Amino acid sequence: MALGRCASIADNVKSSDDSMILGKLSAPPGERCSGSVSLRVAGIDVDLPVFLINGSGDGPRLTITAGIHGGEYPCVEAACRLGRELDPSQINGQIVIVPSANPLAFEARSIYVTPVDNKNLNRQFPGNPEGSFTEAWADWLFTNVIVGSDAYIDLHGGDMIEALVPFVAFDVVGIQAVDARAKRMAEAFGIRYALARKSGGGPSGTTVSAAANAGVASLLAEAGGQGVWNERDVEILRSGVLRVMASIGMLPAGVVESADGSEADALEWLEGWSWLRSDSNGLFYPTVKVGELVQEGQGLGRVANVFGETLQNLVAPATGTVLFLVTSLAMNDGDPLLAIGF
Repeated sequence: MALGRCASIADNVKSSDDSMILGKLSAPPGERCSGSVSLRVAGIDVDLPVFLINGSGDGPRLTITAGIHGGEYPCVEAACRLGRELDPSQINGQIVIVPSANPLAFEARSIYVTPVDNKNLNRQFPGNPEGSFTEAWADWLFTNVIVGSDAYIDLHGGDMIEALVPFVAFDVVGIQAVDARAKRMAEAFGIRYALARKSGGGPSGTTVSAAANAGVASLLAEAGGQGVWNERDVEILRSGVLRVMASIGMLPAGVVESADGSEADALEWLEGWSWLRSDSNGLFYPTVKVGELVQEGQGLGRVANVFGETLQNLVAPATGTVLFLVTSLAMNDGDPLLAIGF
């Protein structure tokens, strides 16, 4: 994912107070800069692609990441398009876009984890500078990219073995201004399902949870999956970001069309979600589909061994919608199987 490198800071800076600077990249007011930030973390060299877009008017700083999980592709393409297409002259505020935030996982086409230490980057935030590579990488991203933002959007999708329905989610952390702005961002995005996760209601160590607890209004947005990308999923994420930007005053007010040319979907709030995980190695045979409404107590499928013997029967813990579903036959002990939003 090579990007053209900008001029060095010494060649570009007009005012250190007004310019956006990351590594050797700098974008003065009204300009865009794209390039790779080269760094060494935990003994490993990384080239991180970055877009810096410095608007011509005053406004908030928005950070957008994608590709925290290396096998989630629509989000990477959506972030790339936003980085190339957003016009600084039309923007109030500043935007940092990292379209492939886990380059080692992206290059390896890795599911869930960073290959050098087999850790899930989206369970390590805010990170540990003295830890393994993934822990130290989370710390670098959090400290240098996320912290200091006024708003943050982390674009995701189903990984290579996951199907999902598009949804947004944010963590309710008890900081009134942060929670209120995150809710407004979720309302503006234009995806049907929105989940306000109460404390302890989602995985720990995520980008959006760490950012929200640091005072940054943060939103997770998911679309696509199963190792493919298509225009519809890319546009769901791309247009959603534009709607959020308009809602926080970074773009002119007005309706941003959704991916199918209509106005945004009617919003359906979810109060929580429940993950089901495999408790053994085996073969996964779901009996429901992603997006299906299921009833509490309903059978959802089973995990069996290669001889057909059932190792685990799955039962819906609540009435709700199947938000994501693992589509792989092979299943490992502890792997997620599906999640129900309710």
